[in-house]
Amino acid sequence: MTTPQEELLPGTRRALLHRIAVAQAEGRAPSLVATVVRGGESVWTGARTSVEGHAPDGNVQYRIGSITKTFTAVLVLRLRDEGVLDLGDPVEKYLPGTGVGEATLAELLAHSGGLAAETPGPWWERTPGALRPDLADVLGERPLVHPVGRRFHYSNPGYALLGALVEELRGAPWEEVLRHEVLEPLGLRRTSMRPEAPHAEGWAVHPWADVMLPEPVEDLGRMASAGQLWSTTDDLARFAAFLVNGDERVLSAESLREMRTPAAPAETADVASGYAYCLGMEIRHHEGRTLVGHTGSLPGFLACLVISVADDVAAVVLANCTSGPSPFTVAADLVRIVAEAEPRIPAPWRPLKEAEPAVLELVGQWYWGTQAFALRWSADGVVSLEPLSGIGRRSRFRSNGDGTWTGLEGYYAGELLKPVRRPDGSASHLDLGSFVFTRQPYDEGASVPGGVDPDGWRGIG
Repeated sequence: MTTPQEELLPGTRRALLHRIAVAQAEGRAPSLVATVVRGGESVWTGARTSVEGHAPDGNVQYRIGSITKTFTAVLVLRLRDEGVLDLGDPVEKYLPGTGVGEATLAELLAHSGGLAAETPGPWWERTPGALRPDLADVLGERPLVHPVGRRFHYSNPGYALLGALVEELRGAPWEEVLRHEVLEPLGLRRTSMRPEAPHAEGWAVHPWADVMLPEPVEDLGRMASAGQLWSTTDDLARFAAFLVNGDERVLSAESLREMRTPAAPAETADVASGYAYCLGMEIRHHEGRTLVGHTGSLPGFLACLVISVADDVAAVVLANCTSGPSPFTVAADLVRIVAEAEPRIPAPWRPLKEAEPAVLELVGQWYWGTQAFALRWSADGVVSLEPLSGIGRRSRFRSNGDGTWTGLEGYYAGELLKPVRRPDGSASHLDLGSFVFTRQPYDEGASVPGGVDPDGWRGIG
């Protein structure tokens, strides 16, 4: 017996409520609201507040800070998919004279362009954006603090440049492009540049006393594409579902998989903590689970959206305080609670619709030198090559429609797997990026580079 997809068990719902209640109380947040997504739909929303009887719901706006960057990255990937630009293009090609022209668009998306973390002027999050209308004010006289492409260094000005790129190529303000190309198609009607009622007020909570101070709400101007947006847990739940499944009106599932793939050289500390940056998204490893999404903060607000693709569970957490609860830790715990209490029920196994003899001939055991591998063919048309010992290189391969396959991951990502056939059409060996895989270890009947000793295998004596 299974529980309907739209329902969570009472015990699961209570565990979720308990987690956010602890976060709000111990983090001293004026309010905190969270939503859990499963199967592309919101299945639970909960809230806690310091104001009795006025708990927010999934329709109340909070500022989401740097989650805005994921929206900006979607706009850039749309331009790439339309053929308007290439992610390997230098910034100079579209925005000349910035002083960071050799950095590529991909490097800006991945925070590896060498740009400074912040603007050279006053604290931009608390300064009216009208004071910085020009990119020169955002970048300053020394925009680069690291060699281009050499290391991950989070850069808010880098995403200001990407917003300017969108405006330059679309001929319209970033806000207008975002609304037309992403918000409206996805039905994100409560995501906006400026607060729209009902919305939370941003507060600073004194670290040593239970008192609060209102935070200013500034228009970020040129920095808007790095952190301007307001949204709700309901809207971000829909956005989370899109980030996994895609929507052909906005961005394909394939391009979103690319966005979720690490793209920046990791720092030593990041490797140790399991953190990596992709194209507008973050990856974190938490208690054995891989989570992708983004965090956000601005004075008065904290936010997080995380997704466990493997568990088909996502969580959104929003709070209206400058510091306090860790939104990532809370969101990760919400994902864990659902994934462990109500694990994903796998789809039924189904066989291939048609068995192709030419592919079926290739499945089974192969050897790379003396290491044994298994080639498997699954119902989705993908073949996988993995070491039987469990140790070594493994990858899945997508069919190219001509009897060859292209690697999808790991060492063999992008590499070509092709069977080499004898004159009678039977498979002699597999060629994988110049490596030869044979049916027997160093099969003398196959074309093994360097040849095989004619005396064959022997003992020591």
